[in-house]
Amino acid sequence: MTELHDLTALEQGSAVRRGEVSPVELAQHYLERVDEVGAFVTRVPELALERAAALPRHGASPLHGVPTAIKDLNPTAGVRTTFGSAAYDDFVPNFSDNVTLSIEAAGMVWLGKTNTPEFGSPCYTEPDVGPPAVTPWDRSRTAGGSSGGAAAAVAAGLVPVAQGSDGGGSIRIPASCCGLVGLKPSRGRVSAAPTYGDPVGLATAGTLARTVADAAAMLDVLAGHRVGDPTWAPDPAQSFLEATRREPGRLRVARFATPILTDVDVDPECLRAWEDASTLLESLGHEVVDVPVPLAREAVPIFEVCWAVLTALSTAPPGREHQLRPLTTWLTERGRAVSGPDFGLAIGEMRRLAAQALEALAPYDVVLTPTLAAPPVPVGALRNDADPEADFEAQKRFTPWTSAWNVTGMPAMSLPTHWTPEGLPVGVMVAGRPAEDEVLLSVAAQVEAASDWRGRTPPGW
Repeated sequence: MTELHDLTALEQGSAVRRGEVSPVELAQHYLERVDEVGAFVTRVPELALERAAALPRHGASPLHGVPTAIKDLNPTAGVRTTFGSAAYDDFVPNFSDNVTLSIEAAGMVWLGKTNTPEFGSPCYTEPDVGPPAVTPWDRSRTAGGSSGGAAAAVAAGLVPVAQGSDGGGSIRIPASCCGLVGLKPSRGRVSAAPTYGDPVGLATAGTLARTVADAAAMLDVLAGHRVGDPTWAPDPAQSFLEATRREPGRLRVARFATPILTDVDVDPECLRAWEDASTLLESLGHEVVDVPVPLAREAVPIFEVCWAVLTALSTAPPGREHQLRPLTTWLTERGRAVSGPDFGLAIGEMRRLAAQALEALAPYDVVLTPTLAAPPVPVGALRNDADPEADFEAQKRFTPWTSAWNVTGMPAMSLPTHWTPEGLPVGVMVAGRPAEDEVLLSVAAQVEAASDWRGRTPPGW
């Protein structure tokens, strides 16, 4: 028998429009499901049901009436927002950001705040304000980060689709760990109003879903610029959802699997997923070409300077600095040691290196790499409170490709094309030209149609 959570987000929205189910019934169904994967830090059942009851039957968005969740890095007026930090465990903002307001304006019903590591920095989700977020495919292993709670929620059927954010892979990493579609859109596609907390331009909001179409529909909810945005991507000719229904045509696909951030032995299952995806793309009529690594290794220390400064901007309330995690403290100290002129020079150099990579990739429509260097690792395998520098290096070895596309601003997706013999999900990553999110979504939908991940569910679904 089909349960409500078996339906895709778009199918649920369609059922709401037809009057077959109400937003209240959908919200109630999901609120009754037990979180055993560390997905949520805060749930708001009364508020969710109140909002669901107030919705009209019809709305402009195909996701009208569909449940979702807000990452705990995003301010939500009147609802606790911890930023993944014990230093903010009682913080209640008096405003909501653009992402939250866009979700509410689309008639989606958010059920709570999803788990994230402190200030969204690590690629694992093991905060002091909640349990670790784990992949439902093996609950002893990480859901990834920093959108680990959002990914765990979607993968475990606690919401059908969710928003995440991505400054170095924070959507695509958990998507790979949890067997999901994870979309980081182009720089400027989603407004960061009103806080604009990332002056470097690395981070953006994006989507986590079980299908490419659901991810695209959620991007339609989030996309658009607001007055005051420093950068913005041009509006597409049609919706991103429509892009998933178009054939992409014959594309030129650049591929490489050499790690960018650091030298690491890539797990054979990750390389197999990449090779199989290459073969699939060729069978679909695309030209697949091996290319050198387009982003120079010199970009790594420049990125690290910017990352450390961004961490240093996320300060604790006065008197609560002792509650910050060792990794945050270490990165903050590194960031505060960078002078203003040196930070400006780092941003300029990163943009020059990004331009070189974009020029090298300009002849190609899509770039294919593995998403991660290994399947999801056990909880605690990357974290090292006693040696934060070793922790940071372990994260780089696990995620040696994802941050490249934050540097260039290109749209990028992790697609769940492979599972190991032990049943662990392994993603491959496809990236597109800046502002060509619709091309990326079109080819991703084509890959999905030729693959078998749709309908695949983890134990306990």
